[in-house]
Amino acid sequence: MRRLTALAVVAALLGATPAEASFEPQNLHVVGGEGWRPDRSFELRWFNPEGVTAAHYRVLTESGQTAVAETTLDQPATAIEYLNVPPAAGVYTAEVWLEDAAGHLGPPASAKLRFDDVPPAPAKPAPPPAWIGRNAFPLSIGLGRPQGPQPLSGIRGYAFSIDRDPEGEPCAGARLCDLTETDLDGGSDDNAVLVPGLPEGTSYLHAVAVSGAGVRSLTETVALHVDQTDPVTALSEVGSGWSREPVRLLARATDSDSGMAPDGAGAPFTAIRIDGGAPIAAPGGSVETTVVSSGVHTVAYYARDAAGNVADGGIVNGRRNAAPGIAVVRVDRDPPVVAFSAAPDPADPELIEAVVGDTLSGFDRSRGEIGVRPAGSRQRFRPLPTRATGSGLEARWDSSSYPPGTYEFRVTAYDAASNAASSLLRSNGTRMMLRAPLKIPTTLFAGFKQRKVSFGRSVYFGGRLIAGRHMPLAGRTVRVIERFDPGSPLRERVSTSRTDRDGRFAVRLDPGPSREVVATVAPTATFTGASSHPVGLQVSGHISLRASSATAVVGGRPVVFSGKVAGAPLPDGGKAVELQFRLPGLPWSEFRTVTTDARGRFRYAYRFVDDDSRGARFQFRACAPAQAGWPYEAAGSRSVTVRGR
Repeated sequence: MRRLTALAVVAALLGATPAEASFEPQNLHVVGGEGWRPDRSFELRWFNPEGVTAAHYRVLTESGQTAVAETTLDQPATAIEYLNVPPAAGVYTAEVWLEDAAGHLGPPASAKLRFDDVPPAPAKPAPPPAWIGRNAFPLSIGLGRPQGPQPLSGIRGYAFSIDRDPEGEPCAGARLCDLTETDLDGGSDDNAVLVPGLPEGTSYLHAVAVSGAGVRSLTETVALHVDQTDPVTALSEVGSGWSREPVRLLARATDSDSGMAPDGAGAPFTAIRIDGGAPIAAPGGSVETTVVSSGVHTVAYYARDAAGNVADGGIVNGRRNAAPGIAVVRVDRDPPVVAFSAAPDPADPELIEAVVGDTLSGFDRSRGEIGVRPAGSRQRFRPLPTRATGSGLEARWDSSSYPPGTYEFRVTAYDAASNAASSLLRSNGTRMMLRAPLKIPTTLFAGFKQRKVSFGRSVYFGGRLIAGRHMPLAGRTVRVIERFDPGSPLRERVSTSRTDRDGRFAVRLDPGPSREVVATVAPTATFTGASSHPVGLQVSGHISLRASSATAVVGGRPVVFSGKVAGAPLPDGGKAVELQFRLPGLPWSEFRTVTTDARGRFRYAYRFVDDDSRGARFQFRACAPAQAGWPYEAAGSRSVTVRGR
């Protein structure tokens, strides 16, 4: 970076442009590709080389005319999120170039912006036969190619759908069809719709032409009349579940031969019979009625055509007719019965239970809610995590997390027909209200007698658990968690203890590095949980020192000091050790800092050369100061004495 900046400064002084100033956007691309788009807005992205301070861009037409005037982005931008081309369809070229702090402009990079929002002309299906029989399938229906000028992006293909809705559409959007909706994507000549089969009755084919940009034409629809059997009676969809509203039934009959015209020979009719009662009949090909009462109802439906064929299960001239179609309709218009339990469980007061009953459709176990709010307020009920049980609903209310006071509860339950019922009452008729907190609060005191210990020493950690203000809690499990300082081979260690009859506990913690210790007690159904305040335990390190000789000859062989720092693992690169000396009665002075090897060992040779050292009695010691990655406090060795002669 510094070299490039220097070159740029020299080049600017000489009036020249350095090679580094010749830069351009890297990997300039259109987000989503350079294909045809139905919208004018495009997004460009690129990567900048170093030194860019601004970016410029413009848009040109195919003939090179300016479509979007040059725009400057006064920052090292790497994207243009909203770049709008002119409203006329066309292929545009976006150019982007960069500028550095000296005002040098790099060469432009370009990307194509293809925009076409022109819809194609409609694709009208060829007229199908008046009736389509069973042997006509598979049926091929040709779609007329769009007439007139084509969109600039061409014709991608066609989208079509077949349904029972005369107003249906083949695509979800009113303007566009995506690739998954383009059923025929081989261009304008790929225009044959293959219909493998259709249900009895009238269906509708909806078709549109789709441009290369995904713009669709107006919809063309043709009716497809199908009659493959005779006579056929169909009942409106009633579903297999329960309904909380009266169910409207509509039976329709069709016949491909004699037909179901009400004025035809043989007095055609369509009939519905509910629960074996008298049939409800109407001339022609349809009849309707409504099931009102709650219960499980059997519905038979059948029809007679102009030739007298009837599928009612009766006997005519010694022959039994075909059985009618059968459907089952389930209606439940009554809500379930719901109420809270008469009294809370003394052993688990925060368990909120409600009983739900429904004799017809049954209790819907997938839904339901128990909520809570301050008593007498107009606040919304706050939902509690609710689950279904064998007899109703239950929720657990953490009363300790709510401000003290009285709270009311509401239960809402559903049956299988989606009838809902809510209640604020217990099964004995009293209002469902509770006071917070329900659990007795607990307090956990814990700590050390001494918070500084020597290396390799164990230590006792203990305390007391009380409920309320003074009541000791006996027999409770206390988890003691030790979280060791960084650099320790142990991250965390957990011990357990149980409180005695006075609520007291104690744990002997094994030796180890410095750490933070906290005690916790889990909540129960009647008591809250508790945690002690974290307490730090400082553990001093351990270092030893010895001298190769108790006497040093001035100008003679050096005295070798060696020792070891305990407490693995050591910091990366070894542990720093300060070597210090003093004369009796004087302060200690550091004369060398050495580093241990991976096993904590260190060694240093010291030569006595000062004549003043003759007859002097020197004391030496080694110190292991606190250090990042070493989970111990500073430590010092015992002193050793060396006399000079």
